[in-house]
Amino acid sequence: MKQAKIKEKEGNRRSAWIFFVCMVTAGICFSFKAEAREIPVDAVTLPGSFSSLAESVGPAVVHIRTEKITKGMGRGFRHFDQKPFHQDDPLHEFLDRFFEEDPQREDRYQSLGSGFIVGKEGYIVTNDHVVEDADKIKVILKDGKEFEAVLIGLDSKTDLALIKVEPKQNLPCVKIGNSENIKVGQWVVAIGSPFGLEQTVTAGIVSAKGRVIGSGPYDDFIQTDASINPGNSGGPLLNMDGEVVGINTALIASGQGIGFAIPIDLAKGIIDQLKKNGIVTRGFLGVSIQDISKELSEYYNIEDGKGVLVVEVVPGGPADNAGILAKDIILEVNGMRMENSRALSSLVAETSVGKTIEILLLRAGLDKKLTVEIGRMNDKNLPIDPQNKKTEEVLGLEVSELTDEFADKYNLSESGGVIVLDVEPDSIGDEAGILHGDIIKEINHYPVKSLGDFNKILGEIKSGEQIQMFIKRSNIGFIVVRITR
Repeated sequence: MKQAKIKEKEGNRRSAWIFFVCMVTAGICFSFKAEAREIPVDAVTLPGSFSSLAESVGPAVVHIRTEKITKGMGRGFRHFDQKPFHQDDPLHEFLDRFFEEDPQREDRYQSLGSGFIVGKEGYIVTNDHVVEDADKIKVILKDGKEFEAVLIGLDSKTDLALIKVEPKQNLPCVKIGNSENIKVGQWVVAIGSPFGLEQTVTAGIVSAKGRVIGSGPYDDFIQTDASINPGNSGGPLLNMDGEVVGINTALIASGQGIGFAIPIDLAKGIIDQLKKNGIVTRGFLGVSIQDISKELSEYYNIEDGKGVLVVEVVPGGPADNAGILAKDIILEVNGMRMENSRALSSLVAETSVGKTIEILLLRAGLDKKLTVEIGRMNDKNLPIDPQNKKTEEVLGLEVSELTDEFADKYNLSESGGVIVLDVEPDSIGDEAGILHGDIIKEINHYPVKSLGDFNKILGEIKSGEQIQMFIKRSNIGFIVVRITR
């Protein structure tokens, strides 16, 4: 009996132990499964439908039709009759009488676009290129109501515009979101009127941020694969909360669905200025700038390659008055590190006119601090490519001294240095990438102010030694070209 009881107790202990092990194992497996379920977070957030978003935001998205009227047919036919006939020709007299009696025809050009309502009293945001130069602007709501709109203001630099209608009752408005926080891969929705097809909804993801596509000085586009086509311009790009994070603006015709939107954070201040003043006022530093390339970083011995190179200083501008010079490297503004030229341009543009900023720059290897009072932005023409007669030929390069007279003739803002007039094909200079119109400012860190400097410096460089040319290139800025003599 005792043995039987002992065996029974041992059996119970064994069963309890097995049960305990099984429970622990199951717990571990459950933990693993739970953890495995937590990994693909995005799989849980995949939208099952965009219907509710489209229904809630759709009434605040509008279709825009514009009309531009031109008078030009008469002038076109007049141009035709000027050449073939003499003054005494009978047909000349007939044509003169015909054009005097017949009024010039009006040509009407129509375009389509989109927009979204930002003020219940009728303020609507769209693109500058949708309404620019339009004589008539018609706005059509989702419910079919039509309004004649007036232009409040334009900003061509960012391709933004604000128009207004006069509704009899309050209009539905969009929610303005935040574009800084959106992430690549995040779902977005575009609503607009591609090809005039009103209230078209397309969805995709944010493909990239900070895209520069060459459309203006403040390029900072959101790239998306949500389908954007002609007519979508000015419509909203929305996050999954139905908030506007961008304004659909551009597409690549051969890009198979690649579209671009202006970040709403960039647009907020501009929209506010257009609403209050009808114009946009930007801060002005008075410099032409560029990013620091790898070659420039090595040339100036900048370890991290960060900073912004000053290419040109506008005479009499804020930077000039503060003592900033061409070839200075701007490292910080008000203690904020300048990563690239786009960051500096945006910061200056958003700074109030008359405000003083502190700039830390690098000049000739030494740090220097300057204070600058920000001015008001004014458009300036860029220098054109220079041309002149041949004077000297070295390394397959035909160069000319850049005199004051030459600079005045070709609207250049500087003098001193030598200009490349021609590059012999397959020469040393051609293989190094030197181009017609390049201005050679330095050779191996020695300043080149004349042809004498140019020839003297090159004459002291032996065959097989390296030549570093510090060059200013029109519409590009400063570059460094390396040549082995």
